[in-house]
Amino acid sequence: MVDRDPSSLRGREWRWLAPRARCLLGALFMIGALLASIAGAADAAGLAPGAPGAQSYFDLARKDCVGTARNKSSKVWFTVAGGVLSDVYWPTVDATNVHTLQYVVTDGHKFTDLQTRDMSYTVKPSTTGMACTVLATSTTHHYRIITSYLADPARDAVLMHTRFLAPAGDQLYVRLDPLAGGTGGGGSQNAGG
Repeated sequence: MVDRDPSSLRGREWRWLAPRARCLLGALFMIGALLASIAGAADAAGLAPGAPGAQSYFDLARKDCVGTARNKSSKVWFTVAGGVLSDVYWPTVDATNVHTLQYVVTDGHKFTDLQTRDMSYTVKPSTTGMACTVLATSTTHHYRIITSYLADPARDAVLMHTRFLAPAGDQLYVRLDPLAGGTGGGGSQNAGG
């Protein structure tokens, strides 16, 4: 067996490489040209609708209630502001995963009320300081929503007990505004990357 210098492409063993190398280089050139044209078209079209998503921000400092479980096994914290569940933090106190959770009430024909916009509220903190109850009312449409918020000591969860007192035909819905991963603007959950 004869050892040849691999840096020399003159030997017979290396001749098969030349046509394949040309094909490979040609394919790489075509892929590069295609990617460049796609990038140019994207730049010419401008930003995608809604890009880069909602910007990161600090929530209201005014909180009606702040809660967590009494023990250390539950890694969830929550706040209530404006009469609604305003933040849920998990697995650490700096990772918001729920921006707001609020109720929508409608009769299906004449009105649709959003809790933060169309209802007045009062908050009653628990004696433990770890939970609270919110009474949301509409004097215009004569309904009441009573919701108690409590962090579950056995699981990473916020428990809600809700009573809806309303005229016949009114319906209650839940509106969740998530903030997956607790990153605010610029995350993949809001088209920011």
